[in-house]
Amino acid sequence: MSRADELAEVLTRIVATRGLEQVSVREVAGAAGVSIGAVQHHFATKDEMLAFAFRYVVERTRTRISGLPVGRSPRRNLSRVLRQLLPLDEERRTECRVYVAFAARAALDPALAAIQRETQAQLLDGITATLREAKAAGLGAGRVPPLDPHADAKLLLAVVDGLTFDAVGEPDRLPPRQLTALLDRALKRLLG
Repeated sequence: MSRADELAEVLTRIVATRGLEQVSVREVAGAAGVSIGAVQHHFATKDEMLAFAFRYVVERTRTRISGLPVGRSPRRNLSRVLRQLLPLDEERRTECRVYVAFAARAALDPALAAIQRETQAQLLDGITATLREAKAAGLGAGRVPPLDPHADAKLLLAVVDGLTFDAVGEPDRLPPRQLTALLDRALKRLLG
């Protein structure tokens, strides 16, 4: 792991436990046990550090998703991938808290907004491709309205984003078992 990655890891822990507003070069340096100059060597500004950390969390999730086994069932494949985006264990809870914090800040920060758009576009492309496979395999046949891979990919992503946001905000109200049950319900309605 590079020093920049180590600093991003420290930053994500700060965001996950105390919030994005607590992040500063000084705070990251102190938590990492390095000098402020060592942090500034890697990141000229706080904004640069935040963008790097956002990409770091996104890449960590992407790597985990790319390592998932791919089977013949598009529905099962979608379920496996989308579960990686939900706060179902400690690692994913941390990532989701960080992701929600960065996504909120992206509304006002062009650099973070660009990362958010890129991330959402990649997820949308993957989900759309899997829904095209599902449609070709006859899943969702007879559904009204008919399966529309692109529109339904947006819908699935919105469901997962909403579940994530709600579970981060109120983890006791939406424990992992309920999150997976709701995701499965959405997939069943979509694909039968």
